[in-house]
Amino acid sequence: MSHKRLPYSRRDFLMNAGSGLGAIALSSMMAADGLVPRAAGATLPDPLAPKPPHFKPTAKSVIWCFMEGGPSHLDTFDPKPELVRLAGQPMPASFGHPITAMGTGNNTLMPSKRTFKQFGQSGIWVSDWYPEIAKHVDEMTVFQACWADGLNHVGSVCQMNTCSILAGRPALGSWVMYGLGSANENLPTFVVLTDAGEVIGGPKNWSSGFLPATYQGTLFRNTGAPILDLIPPDAIGNRQQRGRLDLLKTLNQHFDADKQDDSDLDARINSYELAYRMQAAGPEAVDLTKETEETKKLYGMDDEATARYGTNCLLARRLVERGVRFVELYCGSGSGWDAHTDIEGNHSKWCKVSDKPIAGLLTDLKARGLLDSTLVVWGGEFGRTPFNEKGDGRDHNPWGFTIWMAGGGVKPGQVLGKTDEIGLRGVEKRAHVTDIHATVLQAMGLDHKRVTYLHNGRSERPTVVTGEVIKEAFA
Repeated sequence: MSHKRLPYSRRDFLMNAGSGLGAIALSSMMAADGLVPRAAGATLPDPLAPKPPHFKPTAKSVIWCFMEGGPSHLDTFDPKPELVRLAGQPMPASFGHPITAMGTGNNTLMPSKRTFKQFGQSGIWVSDWYPEIAKHVDEMTVFQACWADGLNHVGSVCQMNTCSILAGRPALGSWVMYGLGSANENLPTFVVLTDAGEVIGGPKNWSSGFLPATYQGTLFRNTGAPILDLIPPDAIGNRQQRGRLDLLKTLNQHFDADKQDDSDLDARINSYELAYRMQAAGPEAVDLTKETEETKKLYGMDDEATARYGTNCLLARRLVERGVRFVELYCGSGSGWDAHTDIEGNHSKWCKVSDKPIAGLLTDLKARGLLDSTLVVWGGEFGRTPFNEKGDGRDHNPWGFTIWMAGGGVKPGQVLGKTDEIGLRGVEKRAHVTDIHATVLQAMGLDHKRVTYLHNGRSERPTVVTGEVIKEAFA
Protein backbone atom coordinates (compact mmCIF):
# COMPACT_ATOMS: atom_id res chain seq x y z
CA MET A 1 0.00 0.00 0.00
CA SER A 2 1.49 3.32 -1.05
CA HIS A 3 1.50 6.34 1.22
CA LYS A 4 0.73 9.65 -0.37
CA ARG A 5 3.00 12.43 0.84
CA LEU A 6 1.17 15.29 2.55
CA PRO A 7 1.88 18.86 1.35
CA TYR A 8 2.91 19.87 4.91
CA SER A 9 4.96 18.00 7.46
CA ARG A 10 3.92 17.60 11.07
CA ARG A 11 6.67 20.07 11.97
CA ASP A 12 5.17 22.66 9.58
CA PHE A 13 1.75 22.17 11.11
CA LEU A 14 3.00 22.68 14.67
CA MET A 15 4.99 25.76 13.70
CA ASN A 16 2.01 27.38 11.98
CA ALA A 17 -0.32 26.51 14.85
CA GLY A 18 2.11 27.99 17.37
CA SER A 19 2.34 31.23 15.42
CA GLY A 20 -1.43 31.45 15.37
CA LEU A 21 -1.58 31.25 19.16
CA GLY A 22 0.60 34.35 19.35
CA ALA A 23 -1.78 36.21 17.05
CA ILE A 24 -4.73 35.19 19.22
CA ALA A 25 -2.96 36.49 22.33
CA LEU A 26 -2.06 39.76 20.60
CA SER A 27 -5.65 40.23 19.43
CA SER A 28 -6.91 39.68 22.97
CA MET A 29 -4.49 42.20 24.46
CA MET A 30 -5.30 44.81 21.80
CA ALA A 31 -9.02 44.36 22.41
CA ALA A 32 -8.49 44.81 26.15
CA ASP A 33 -6.69 48.09 25.48
CA GLY A 34 -9.42 49.28 23.16
CA LEU A 35 -7.21 49.16 20.04
CA VAL A 36 -9.48 46.84 18.07
CA PRO A 37 -13.31 46.72 18.03
CA ARG A 38 -15.10 44.40 20.42
CA ALA A 39 -17.33 41.77 18.89
CA ALA A 40 -21.04 42.27 19.49
CA GLY A 41 -22.14 40.47 22.64
CA ALA A 42 -18.57 39.69 23.67
CA THR A 43 -17.77 39.63 27.37
CA LEU A 44 -16.17 42.84 28.55
CA PRO A 45 -12.53 42.42 29.63
CA ASP A 46 -11.93 43.40 33.24
CA PRO A 47 -10.23 46.83 33.04
CA LEU A 48 -9.21 46.60 36.68
CA ALA A 49 -7.56 43.19 36.55
CA PRO A 50 -4.18 43.35 38.34
CA LYS A 51 -1.26 44.14 36.03
CA PRO A 52 2.42 43.58 36.68
CA PRO A 53 4.56 46.68 37.35
CA HIS A 54 7.48 47.54 35.09
CA PHE A 55 9.91 46.85 37.91
CA LYS A 56 9.88 46.04 41.61
CA PRO A 57 7.96 48.82 43.39
CA THR A 58 9.02 50.44 46.64
CA ALA A 59 5.40 51.33 47.47
CA LYS A 60 2.08 49.55 47.12
CA SER A 61 -0.11 52.56 47.89
CA VAL A 62 -0.03 56.36 47.89
CA ILE A 63 -1.70 58.70 50.39
CA TRP A 64 -1.53 62.28 49.09
CA CYS A 65 -2.27 64.90 51.77
CA PHE A 66 -3.29 67.84 49.55
CA MET A 67 -3.20 71.20 51.36
CA GLU A 68 -5.53 73.06 49.01
CA GLY A 69 -5.06 76.79 48.64
CA GLY A 70 -1.27 76.94 48.78
CA PRO A 71 0.53 76.58 52.14
CA SER A 72 3.43 78.95 52.76
CA HIS A 73 6.75 77.12 52.58
CA LEU A 74 8.35 80.23 54.15
CA ASP A 75 6.33 79.69 57.33
CA THR A 76 6.52 75.90 57.56
CA PHE A 77 9.62 74.16 56.10
CA ASP A 78 11.84 76.77 54.40
CA PRO A 79 13.14 79.46 56.81
CA LYS A 80 14.74 82.55 55.24
CA PRO A 81 16.82 84.73 57.64
CA GLU A 82 17.45 87.19 54.80
CA LEU A 83 13.79 88.19 54.95
CA VAL A 84 14.33 89.42 58.50
CA ARG A 85 17.18 91.66 57.36
CA LEU A 86 15.19 93.00 54.40
CA ALA A 87 11.85 93.32 56.22
CA GLY A 88 9.72 96.16 54.92
CA GLN A 89 12.01 96.89 51.98
CA PRO A 90 11.06 96.63 48.29
CA MET A 91 12.20 93.40 46.69
CA PRO A 92 15.77 93.87 45.36
CA ALA A 93 15.91 94.11 41.58
CA SER A 94 18.36 91.20 41.51
CA PHE A 95 15.51 88.80 42.33
CA GLY A 96 13.30 90.07 39.50
CA HIS A 97 9.71 91.22 39.81
CA PRO A 98 7.34 88.37 38.92
CA ILE A 99 3.87 88.75 37.49
CA THR A 100 1.74 87.49 40.36
CA ALA A 101 -1.88 86.48 40.64
CA MET A 102 -2.83 89.64 42.52
CA GLY A 103 -0.22 92.01 41.08
CA THR A 104 1.89 92.16 44.24
CA GLY A 105 5.34 91.77 42.65
CA ASN A 106 6.46 95.22 43.86
CA ASN A 107 5.18 94.88 47.41
CA THR A 108 7.57 94.98 50.37
CA LEU A 109 9.25 91.90 51.81
CA MET A 110 7.66 90.25 54.85
CA PRO A 111 9.56 87.88 57.15
CA SER A 112 7.93 84.93 58.86
CA LYS A 113 6.74 85.39 62.45
CA ARG A 114 7.24 81.71 63.16
CA THR A 115 10.02 80.12 65.23
CA PHE A 116 12.03 77.51 63.35
CA LYS A 117 14.06 74.67 64.90
CA GLN A 118 16.04 71.74 63.59
CA PHE A 119 14.59 68.31 64.36
CA GLY A 120 15.76 64.72 64.33
CA GLN A 121 19.16 63.37 63.46
CA SER A 122 18.78 64.92 60.02
CA GLY A 123 18.41 68.43 61.45
CA ILE A 124 15.63 69.41 59.06
CA TRP A 125 14.09 72.80 59.82
CA VAL A 126 10.38 72.94 60.74
CA SER A 127 8.38 75.82 62.19
CA ASP A 128 6.39 75.82 65.40
CA TRP A 129 3.20 75.52 63.35
CA TYR A 130 3.99 71.82 62.79
CA PRO A 131 5.31 70.44 66.10
CA GLU A 132 3.91 66.91 65.63
CA ILE A 133 4.94 66.47 62.00
CA ALA A 134 8.40 67.76 62.99
CA LYS A 135 8.91 64.56 64.99
CA HIS A 136 8.89 62.59 61.73
CA VAL A 137 11.48 64.50 59.68
CA ASP A 138 13.88 61.56 59.80
CA GLU A 139 11.37 59.61 57.70
CA MET A 140 11.04 62.32 55.02
CA THR A 141 12.57 63.54 51.81
CA VAL A 142 11.78 67.27 51.59
CA PHE A 143 11.74 68.84 48.12
CA GLN A 144 12.37 72.56 48.63
CA ALA A 145 12.57 73.77 45.03
CA CYS A 146 9.30 72.59 43.51
CA TRP A 147 7.72 74.67 40.78
CA ALA A 148 4.58 74.73 38.65
CA ASP A 149 3.07 76.68 35.75
CA GLY A 150 -0.21 78.10 37.02
CA LEU A 151 -0.84 81.38 38.83
CA ASN A 152 -4.38 80.72 40.03
CA HIS A 153 -6.03 77.91 41.94
CA VAL A 154 -8.18 76.32 39.22
CA GLY A 155 -5.28 75.66 36.87
CA SER A 156 -2.75 74.95 39.62
CA VAL A 157 -4.86 72.40 41.52
CA CYS A 158 -5.60 70.78 38.16
CA GLN A 159 -1.90 70.62 37.29
CA MET A 160 -0.88 69.17 40.64
CA ASN A 161 -3.38 66.38 39.96
CA THR A 162 -2.98 65.90 36.20
CA CYS A 163 0.32 67.58 35.16
CA SER A 164 -1.62 70.14 33.11
CA ILE A 165 -3.20 73.49 33.98
CA LEU A 166 -5.89 72.68 31.40
CA ALA A 167 -8.74 70.29 32.18
CA GLY A 168 -9.09 67.04 30.30
CA ARG A 169 -6.11 64.94 31.32
CA PRO A 170 -6.27 61.94 33.68
CA ALA A 171 -5.42 62.38 37.34
CA LEU A 172 -2.34 60.70 38.78
CA GLY A 173 -4.53 58.23 40.67
CA SER A 174 -6.24 57.30 37.40
CA TRP A 175 -2.88 56.57 35.75
CA VAL A 176 -1.92 54.37 38.72
CA MET A 177 -5.20 52.48 38.36
CA TYR A 178 -4.74 52.15 34.60
CA GLY A 179 -1.15 50.99 34.96
CA LEU A 180 -1.58 48.50 37.81
CA GLY A 181 -5.26 47.60 38.00
CA SER A 182 -6.91 46.85 41.32
CA ALA A 183 -5.41 45.10 44.33
CA ASN A 184 -8.86 44.59 45.91
CA GLU A 185 -11.78 43.98 43.57
CA ASN A 186 -14.24 44.79 46.36
CA LEU A 187 -13.12 48.40 46.91
CA PRO A 188 -12.40 51.39 44.66
CA THR A 189 -8.76 51.66 43.60
CA PHE A 190 -8.59 55.49 43.67
CA VAL A 191 -10.43 57.26 46.52
CA VAL A 192 -10.82 61.00 47.18
CA LEU A 193 -11.72 62.48 50.57
CA THR A 194 -12.47 66.16 51.18
CA ASP A 195 -13.00 68.06 54.42
CA ALA A 196 -14.21 71.66 54.33
CA GLY A 197 -15.92 72.41 51.02
CA GLU A 198 -15.87 71.73 47.29
CA VAL A 199 -12.43 71.28 45.74
CA ILE A 200 -11.61 74.12 43.33
CA GLY A 201 -12.23 72.75 39.84
CA GLY A 202 -14.30 69.87 41.17
CA PRO A 203 -14.30 66.37 39.66
CA LYS A 204 -11.82 67.19 36.89
CA ASN A 205 -9.15 66.80 39.56
CA TRP A 206 -9.90 63.08 39.94
CA SER A 207 -11.21 62.55 36.41
CA SER A 208 -9.94 59.79 34.14
CA GLY A 209 -9.71 62.35 31.31
CA PHE A 210 -9.28 60.58 27.98
CA LEU A 211 -8.75 57.22 29.70
CA PRO A 212 -11.84 55.00 29.93
CA ALA A 213 -14.22 56.34 32.56
CA THR A 214 -13.68 53.25 34.72
CA TYR A 215 -10.39 54.77 35.88
CA GLN A 216 -11.86 57.88 37.48
CA GLY A 217 -11.53 58.45 41.22
CA THR A 218 -14.32 57.70 43.68
CA LEU A 219 -15.30 60.64 45.89
CA PHE A 220 -16.28 59.69 49.44
CA ARG A 221 -18.59 62.04 51.35
CA ASN A 222 -17.01 64.16 54.09
CA THR A 223 -19.88 63.80 56.59
CA GLY A 224 -21.96 60.82 57.58
CA ALA A 225 -21.50 57.54 55.74
CA PRO A 226 -18.69 57.98 53.16
CA ILE A 227 -20.59 55.86 50.63
CA LEU A 228 -24.30 56.57 50.11
CA ASP A 229 -26.95 53.93 49.32
CA LEU A 230 -24.49 51.07 49.56
CA ILE A 231 -26.72 48.78 51.60
CA PRO A 232 -30.00 47.67 49.96
CA PRO A 233 -33.27 47.67 51.94
CA ASP A 234 -33.86 44.66 54.20
CA ALA A 235 -36.72 43.51 51.94
CA ILE A 236 -34.30 42.92 49.04
CA GLY A 237 -32.26 39.74 49.50
CA ASN A 238 -28.93 38.89 47.92
CA ARG A 239 -30.51 36.65 45.25
CA GLN A 240 -32.94 39.36 44.16
CA GLN A 241 -30.20 42.00 44.15
CA ARG A 242 -27.95 39.75 42.05
CA GLY A 243 -30.81 39.07 39.63
CA ARG A 244 -31.54 42.77 39.18
CA LEU A 245 -27.89 43.52 38.44
CA ASP A 246 -27.62 40.64 35.97
CA LEU A 247 -30.70 41.89 34.09
CA LEU A 248 -29.37 45.44 34.09
CA LYS A 249 -26.00 44.22 32.83
CA THR A 250 -27.66 42.29 30.00
CA LEU A 251 -29.71 45.30 28.94
CA ASN A 252 -26.71 47.61 29.11
CA GLN A 253 -24.53 45.25 27.08
CA HIS A 254 -27.28 44.93 24.46
CA PHE A 255 -27.50 48.72 24.26
CA ASP A 256 -23.68 48.94 24.18
CA ALA A 257 -23.25 46.45 21.32
CA ASP A 258 -23.03 49.15 18.63
CA LYS A 259 -21.51 51.81 20.91
CA GLN A 260 -18.08 50.35 21.51
CA ASP A 261 -16.46 53.76 22.02
CA ASP A 262 -18.78 54.69 24.89
CA SER A 263 -16.48 54.13 27.86
CA ASP A 264 -18.99 55.87 30.15
CA LEU A 265 -21.46 53.03 29.70
CA ASP A 266 -18.75 50.41 30.25
CA ALA A 267 -17.74 52.30 33.40
CA ARG A 268 -21.35 52.33 34.60
CA ILE A 269 -21.64 48.57 34.15
CA ASN A 270 -18.40 48.07 36.08
CA SER A 271 -19.53 50.49 38.81
CA TYR A 272 -22.74 48.51 39.39
CA GLU A 273 -20.68 45.35 39.82
CA LEU A 274 -18.23 47.11 42.14
CA ALA A 275 -21.10 48.52 44.22
CA TYR A 276 -22.54 45.01 44.57
CA ARG A 277 -19.19 43.63 45.76
CA MET A 278 -18.72 46.62 48.08
CA GLN A 279 -21.93 45.82 49.93
CA ALA A 280 -19.87 43.33 51.92
CA ALA A 281 -16.42 44.95 51.96
CA GLY A 282 -17.28 48.67 51.94
CA PRO A 283 -19.08 49.03 55.29
CA GLU A 284 -16.34 47.09 57.07
CA ALA A 285 -13.58 49.21 55.49
CA VAL A 286 -15.10 52.50 56.71
CA ASP A 287 -16.35 51.24 60.08
CA LEU A 288 -14.26 53.24 62.55
CA THR A 289 -16.06 51.75 65.55
CA LYS A 290 -13.62 48.86 65.29
CA GLU A 291 -10.72 51.22 66.08
CA THR A 292 -9.56 51.71 69.66
CA GLU A 293 -10.00 55.01 71.48
CA GLU A 294 -6.21 55.23 71.70
CA THR A 295 -5.97 55.07 67.90
CA LYS A 296 -8.68 57.69 67.45
CA LYS A 297 -6.87 60.04 69.84
CA LEU A 298 -3.65 59.47 67.90
CA TYR A 299 -5.37 60.99 64.86
CA GLY A 300 -6.89 63.86 66.87
CA MET A 301 -10.44 62.60 66.61
CA ASP A 302 -11.08 63.68 70.23
CA ASP A 303 -10.55 67.36 69.31
CA GLU A 304 -13.14 69.30 67.33
CA ALA A 305 -10.41 71.16 65.40
CA THR A 306 -8.74 67.98 64.13
CA ALA A 307 -11.59 65.45 64.20
CA ARG A 308 -12.68 65.71 60.56
CA TYR A 309 -9.25 65.56 58.95
CA GLY A 310 -8.17 62.98 61.52
CA THR A 311 -11.12 60.82 60.50
CA ASN A 312 -10.08 61.07 56.85
CA CYS A 313 -6.49 60.15 57.69
CA LEU A 314 -7.65 57.11 59.66
CA LEU A 315 -9.94 56.11 56.79
CA ALA A 316 -6.95 56.39 54.45
CA ARG A 317 -4.96 53.99 56.61
CA ARG A 318 -7.83 51.49 56.65
CA LEU A 319 -8.20 51.75 52.86
CA VAL A 320 -4.53 51.19 52.00
CA GLU A 321 -4.51 48.39 54.56
CA ARG A 322 -7.14 46.72 52.37
CA GLY A 323 -5.36 47.22 49.06
CA VAL A 324 -6.61 50.62 47.84
CA ARG A 325 -3.76 51.96 45.71
CA PHE A 326 -4.31 55.74 45.76
CA VAL A 327 -6.02 57.90 48.39
CA GLU A 328 -6.15 61.68 48.14
CA LEU A 329 -6.94 63.64 51.31
CA TYR A 330 -7.84 67.29 50.76
CA CYS A 331 -7.20 69.57 53.71
CA GLY A 332 -8.87 72.97 53.40
CA SER A 333 -10.82 71.91 50.32
CA GLY A 334 -12.19 75.05 48.71
CA SER A 335 -8.81 76.88 48.94
CA GLY A 336 -8.75 77.04 52.71
CA TRP A 337 -4.99 77.74 52.83
CA ASP A 338 -5.33 80.75 50.49
CA ALA A 339 -3.91 83.39 52.87
CA HIS A 340 -4.05 86.66 50.92
CA THR A 341 -4.73 88.36 54.24
CA ASP A 342 -4.03 87.41 57.86
CA ILE A 343 -1.66 84.55 57.14
CA GLU A 344 -1.12 84.15 60.88
CA GLY A 345 -4.78 83.44 61.54
CA ASN A 346 -5.29 81.37 58.39
CA HIS A 347 -2.25 79.12 58.70
CA SER A 348 -2.57 78.79 62.47
CA LYS A 349 -5.97 77.22 61.82
CA TRP A 350 -5.02 74.89 58.97
CA CYS A 351 -1.70 73.80 60.43
CA LYS A 352 -3.53 72.78 63.59
CA VAL A 353 -6.16 70.98 61.51
CA SER A 354 -3.51 68.92 59.69
CA ASP A 355 -0.57 68.57 62.10
CA LYS A 356 -1.75 65.92 64.54
CA PRO A 357 -3.77 63.87 62.00
CA ILE A 358 -0.86 63.58 59.54
CA ALA A 359 1.62 62.84 62.32
CA GLY A 360 -0.81 60.24 63.66
CA LEU A 361 -1.06 58.71 60.19
CA LEU A 362 2.74 58.39 59.93
CA THR A 363 2.97 56.94 63.44
CA ASP A 364 0.16 54.44 62.84
CA LEU A 365 1.47 53.32 59.45
CA LYS A 366 4.92 52.74 60.92
CA ALA A 367 3.57 50.84 63.93
CA ARG A 368 1.60 48.52 61.65
CA GLY A 369 4.51 47.91 59.28
CA LEU A 370 2.73 49.80 56.48
CA LEU A 371 4.92 52.89 56.11
CA ASP A 372 7.54 51.02 54.09
CA SER A 373 4.90 50.13 51.50
CA THR A 374 2.88 53.38 51.65
CA LEU A 375 4.13 56.62 50.10
CA VAL A 376 2.78 59.63 52.01
CA VAL A 377 2.93 62.97 50.14
CA TRP A 378 2.33 66.43 51.64
CA GLY A 379 1.92 69.67 49.67
CA GLY A 380 -0.38 72.14 47.96
CA GLU A 381 -0.78 73.47 44.44
CA PHE A 382 1.92 76.14 45.04
CA GLY A 383 3.61 78.09 47.85
CA ARG A 384 3.37 81.74 48.86
CA THR A 385 5.41 84.84 48.15
CA PRO A 386 8.08 86.44 50.37
CA PHE A 387 6.47 89.84 49.85
CA ASN A 388 3.24 90.86 51.48
CA GLU A 389 -0.26 91.22 50.16
CA LYS A 390 -2.59 93.65 51.94
CA GLY A 391 0.04 94.03 54.65
CA ASP A 392 -0.37 90.70 56.46
CA GLY A 393 -0.95 88.07 53.76
CA ARG A 394 1.06 86.41 50.98
CA ASP A 395 0.31 85.98 47.26
CA HIS A 396 0.53 82.76 45.18
CA ASN A 397 4.04 81.46 44.46
CA PRO A 398 4.44 78.73 41.81
CA TRP A 399 8.19 79.41 41.29
CA GLY A 400 9.58 77.80 44.43
CA PHE A 401 7.75 75.84 47.15
CA THR A 402 7.96 72.73 49.33
CA ILE A 403 6.55 69.22 49.00
CA TRP A 404 7.65 66.31 51.15
CA MET A 405 7.32 62.54 50.92
CA ALA A 406 7.69 59.86 53.58
CA GLY A 407 7.75 56.06 53.52
CA GLY A 408 7.29 54.06 50.33
CA GLY A 409 11.01 53.64 49.71
CA VAL A 410 12.05 57.30 49.76
CA LYS A 411 15.36 58.12 51.39
CA PRO A 412 14.71 59.28 54.95
CA GLY A 413 15.96 62.48 56.53
CA GLN A 414 17.09 64.53 53.55
CA VAL A 415 16.38 67.85 51.85
CA LEU A 416 16.60 68.09 48.07
CA GLY A 417 16.69 71.42 46.29
CA LYS A 418 16.96 74.99 47.45
CA THR A 419 15.13 78.28 46.92
CA ASP A 420 16.87 81.64 46.68
CA GLU A 421 17.67 83.74 49.77
CA ILE A 422 14.17 85.13 50.02
CA GLY A 423 12.28 81.96 49.02
CA LEU A 424 10.86 83.27 45.77
CA ARG A 425 12.31 80.85 43.22
CA GLY A 426 13.91 77.43 43.18
CA VAL A 427 17.62 77.70 42.32
CA GLU A 428 19.06 74.23 42.97
CA LYS A 429 17.67 70.80 42.01
CA ARG A 430 14.35 72.23 40.90
CA ALA A 431 11.48 69.75 40.72
CA HIS A 432 8.57 70.45 38.39
CA VAL A 433 5.14 68.92 39.00
CA THR A 434 5.86 66.42 36.22
CA ASP A 435 9.04 65.34 38.07
CA ILE A 436 7.03 64.79 41.25
CA HIS A 437 4.50 62.64 39.35
CA ALA A 438 7.26 60.67 37.62
CA THR A 439 8.82 59.99 41.03
CA VAL A 440 5.53 58.83 42.59
CA LEU A 441 4.93 56.48 39.65
CA GLN A 442 8.50 55.19 40.01
CA ALA A 443 7.79 54.29 43.63
CA MET A 444 4.73 52.33 42.44
CA GLY A 445 6.87 50.37 39.98
CA LEU A 446 5.73 52.26 36.88
CA ASP A 447 7.96 53.94 34.30
CA HIS A 448 6.13 57.18 33.47
CA LYS A 449 7.42 57.01 29.89
CA ARG A 450 6.05 53.51 29.36
CA VAL A 451 2.58 54.02 30.85
CA THR A 452 0.89 55.09 27.63
CA TYR A 453 -2.59 55.32 26.12
CA LEU A 454 -3.38 55.93 22.47
CA HIS A 455 -5.63 59.00 22.21
CA ASN A 456 -6.43 60.84 18.97
CA GLY A 457 -3.50 59.17 17.26
CA ARG A 458 -1.03 60.18 19.95
CA SER A 459 0.56 57.93 22.56
CA GLU A 460 -0.20 59.87 25.75
CA ARG A 461 1.68 59.41 29.01
CA PRO A 462 1.09 60.68 32.59
CA THR A 463 3.74 63.42 32.48
CA VAL A 464 2.71 64.77 29.05
CA VAL A 465 6.08 65.26 27.27
CA THR A 466 8.38 66.15 30.17
CA GLY A 467 9.23 64.94 33.66
CA GLU A 468 12.20 63.09 35.10
CA VAL A 469 12.37 60.73 38.06
CA ILE A 470 14.12 62.36 41.02
CA LYS A 471 16.50 59.46 41.61
CA GLU A 472 18.05 61.01 44.73
CA ALA A 473 14.68 60.66 46.43
CA PHE A 474 15.07 56.91 46.84
CA ALA A 475 17.06 55.10 49.48
